[in-house]
Amino acid sequence: MKKTNKPPKKSFKTRFFGREANWYAYIFLFPWLVGIAVLVLRPLFLALLYSFSEVNITASGIKSEWIGFDNFQEIWVKDINFIEQELSFLLKVVLQVPIIVIFALLAALMLNANLKGKGIFRTIFFLPVIVVSGPIINELQGQGATTVSASDQLIVTQAISSFLPEWLVEPISGLFAQLILILWYSGIQIIMFLAILQKIDLNMIEAAKIDGATGWEIFWKITLPAIKTIIMLNAVYTLVYLANSSNNGVINLISAAMLKPTRGYGYASSMAWMHSIIVLILLCLIFLMLKERPDAFLKKQKKKQKEAKRRARLKRRWEADAKKRADA
Repeated sequence: MKKTNKPPKKSFKTRFFGREANWYAYIFLFPWLVGIAVLVLRPLFLALLYSFSEVNITASGIKSEWIGFDNFQEIWVKDINFIEQELSFLLKVVLQVPIIVIFALLAALMLNANLKGKGIFRTIFFLPVIVVSGPIINELQGQGATTVSASDQLIVTQAISSFLPEWLVEPISGLFAQLILILWYSGIQIIMFLAILQKIDLNMIEAAKIDGATGWEIFWKITLPAIKTIIMLNAVYTLVYLANSSNNGVINLISAAMLKPTRGYGYASSMAWMHSIIVLILLCLIFLMLKERPDAFLKKQKKKQKEAKRRARLKRRWEADAKKRADA
């Protein structure tokens, strides 16, 4: 028999229940699995059930009555506020996500350079993340510290209204007004870009410089392909953060509908599910636009290899048939 150096395959029972199973991992995972089941899966199932029901909170507890798709029909047919807020959210996402990701990338490229005191600059860029995630941001927003001055906003609005349609003037002027707050959202993205930039092989960059490549060419040919996965990850993180932010009008609308006696939990749950589906569609679009695509040369090489294997199989089959005919 022909001996092989491949180790024998381990069965499912051996890997998960045999001697080689690492039970320490299951012990550490158990609290998280319980937390996901109780705090994530159960609320998701209840929200899905409530979205098809009319929910009333009484003294004896929560009572729900199945009404089918009535809540979803009311959202898209009667509730104008939800449609307006969702369209406003989509416009903001299209404008804000690229700006946040590009700003984070530029800041990471600068912080990754050989600068004196770059640790202090990294702390300064990450500090807004702590501010945004706490109650301090509400106080800053109340004092107008997160917005551009009204005079500058008016100048920008008048300038862009002369050559842009009206439906684009308001989101762009609002984007400029909230520019300081938007750039504050880029702390986590900067750290993620820094982590991947420091893992790029410097020998490859040095070889490119020796061959006469400019910094612009190095960025487009080496740096950008190496960080493409992190760009997609940062875009996904930014979209999810903006979709669940307290500044999102859709979230405020869902919270308000939840406390209204005429609508309640059922209507709010249906709105939350519709908003989640829209966010999932946007995430799929980001994945399709930024996913890694195989190089054209590699695709040709794989195609040639498959064709060569197919011809080899046909040749062996033909030789076997010819041998059978000769023996007969």
